[in-house]
Amino acid sequence: MCLQVIWTHVNNLFSFFNVVAFVKSGGQKKKITKAERLKQLQEEEEKRLKEEEEARLKHEKEQLEKLEIKRKEKEKWQQLEAKDLERRHEELEELCFLECCYPKAEKLKRDIRLVSQWKHYIQCDGSPDPSIPQEINTFISLWKEEINETFEEVIKKGKLVLNLIEKLKFILLETPSYDLQDKTIKQYQGSILELQELLNLKFNIATEILLRQASTLADLDSGNMEKIIKDEYVTLYVWANLKKNPRYRSVRFSETQIGFEIPRILATSDIALRLLHTRYDHVTPLCSVPAPLDVAQTPTVTEPVRAEDKSAVEPLASKEVQEGSKQENGSVSVDEEEVKVEEEGDVEEQKSTVEEELEATKYQMEMKLLSETVLAAQLLLVENACEKPEFFEDHEVDLCQFTILGGVYHLDILKLPPQCKPVKGWMIVEIPKEGLQKYIYPPETTEDFETENAFPPIEVMLQVHENVIFFENPMVARWDLEGKYWRTDGISNISYKSEERLITFSLETFGPVTLIQDTHINMPYQSWELRPLQENEVLLTVTTVFTEIQIQIKENLCMLASVKLKNKEHSCILQGKWMAPITFIIALKEVGLNVFPTGHSHFYVVINNKVPLVEMKAYRQMALLSSSFAFGWSRWNLRCDSDKVIFKVTEHLTKESIPHSNWVLLMFSGDRAQRLKINEDSEVYSEAIKDETELHSTLFHLVKDFSSVEGIEKIRSANCQFIDSVCQMLFSTRLLSYS
Repeated sequence: MCLQVIWTHVNNLFSFFNVVAFVKSGGQKKKITKAERLKQLQEEEEKRLKEEEEARLKHEKEQLEKLEIKRKEKEKWQQLEAKDLERRHEELEELCFLECCYPKAEKLKRDIRLVSQWKHYIQCDGSPDPSIPQEINTFISLWKEEINETFEEVIKKGKLVLNLIEKLKFILLETPSYDLQDKTIKQYQGSILELQELLNLKFNIATEILLRQASTLADLDSGNMEKIIKDEYVTLYVWANLKKNPRYRSVRFSETQIGFEIPRILATSDIALRLLHTRYDHVTPLCSVPAPLDVAQTPTVTEPVRAEDKSAVEPLASKEVQEGSKQENGSVSVDEEEVKVEEEGDVEEQKSTVEEELEATKYQMEMKLLSETVLAAQLLLVENACEKPEFFEDHEVDLCQFTILGGVYHLDILKLPPQCKPVKGWMIVEIPKEGLQKYIYPPETTEDFETENAFPPIEVMLQVHENVIFFENPMVARWDLEGKYWRTDGISNISYKSEERLITFSLETFGPVTLIQDTHINMPYQSWELRPLQENEVLLTVTTVFTEIQIQIKENLCMLASVKLKNKEHSCILQGKWMAPITFIIALKEVGLNVFPTGHSHFYVVINNKVPLVEMKAYRQMALLSSSFAFGWSRWNLRCDSDKVIFKVTEHLTKESIPHSNWVLLMFSGDRAQRLKINEDSEVYSEAIKDETELHSTLFHLVKDFSSVEGIEKIRSANCQFIDSVCQMLFSTRLLSYS
């Protein structure tokens, strides 16, 4: 043990001396010779060359592998393309057969319009048919002759007038352009203007009659007259200044927050203040507001069959039938006399056969032309062919960019007419020939007044209509009578209380006032989904920055299923009401739920613009599949080129929610459809085709590869009006370009 300890100490001491010697020598290593240095460099060079060679071989191998993969992919793609081309004709023929539902639906619409006219004719309820000039002119003339109508009576008659105006507007919107002549369109528009002007005139006359009785209707406390008349479409607020008290400057209508703050000059004048709130807009010219997107409203490319052309179709068809009969008879070798006797014996039978074939040929030609017409019209719906709106005057409201909501508030300062006076049991009143006169404020000349501030702006407090949704504080616009447009100047101190729905502003001069909102406030959309519910029924969900709108489509009707504002359910007057698609679109726009772009919208919204032909074909085929398949927004639709669209698809035959894993991605270019390898959660975009799938010419044949027999049967048996309504809603929302 002791020897081991001593030996350890000796080794440690020896190591210590070695370290000391190394330190004293400056830590220098043994000097390398030139030959050793050359040998070391040679070894390093050989090692580098070896590594480079290995890297080159590895790169060449990788390149060869990539080329082989590309070759195999190209070969596989060529095989898929060849297979697709081989069956393309057959697939397009089947698609053409399925798309016959569109001209059938258009023909049904035409029949419904004719039936509607007939029902009105046999109803004989005394109301005129607005499409017949004689009836509408007679109605206007007779109403002009009626005098001394009260405001309540005018409102009652006004409902009929509004109904006639709406009928004429919907005739113009719903009737295809090829079924309306320019002369007829001008006639309908002229009738609309006449009815609007007459209704406005009747309101003025009724107001004058009411103001003549102001002294008899005066309030006991204030001594002034106040009157409120409410109706579904019109509300009248009128105040007559009978006492002329200079301290009475705050006018508030009872049980409301609506009113005015008037200056001293008005408080001491013989005036009346009238606020006539109409839920409709009869101020804006008809041509200023862009029409909603609709197949019927869009001009067509293909000339349809007109009444004068039908006479030419009949001999053409009969000639074809006769030639076909001759060819058939010529192929059979029989005696001519026997054929003649046989023909004479079967005259009736052949006649009926020829007539049936003639009718069938006429029907086929009509449906073919109608199909081409509808196709051309649908294509124009997605073409941004409209020119950008022209230059606007300073402060002029661009009605392509902004929408009027909540109707029009007609603000008027009126001269108080002579009052009724009791004389010996009679009520005598002076009736001026000029009728109801407006009080000019401020007057054209102010030389007779001491100060310039004698005519300050009038403060106005208005109640925003409860059924209108404003996603931002509403803007106020006033009507320029000379320029015939809405403008935003001359209005100041705008304040809006959203909870009370009360807007306050100062107005330099009175006249029609309205509230406006950005038309495209809900565009572009954040996402969308279209999924089937029951037979011939789907639910379209459109999610925007401010709201989520659910639209239910059933056969040829649409309904607002739900509205969410800030993820909370919002009650809307339109919920639960089934309407025709065009009526539904207009109704949604009128309450502020606008998800329907126009031909000008691409100038105001940054959109994911797709090639119109591709987008049109996609909507048509999506509508065909909507009875069995759900479609949804895909983030990859933004990444693909404009000549392609990408969306999510899954078969959905139950009422259960759709699991995230069930969705597959489809890419469609108008003439080719494929299933993509990527999904919504993929990190990198790729247009690679899904393994073990094929290319197809239509969406229908692509989904057939992974759909059930039940799903395909539902597609084939879907109602043509239902498919047409879904297609029309897709065209109207433009989901693939505006999301």
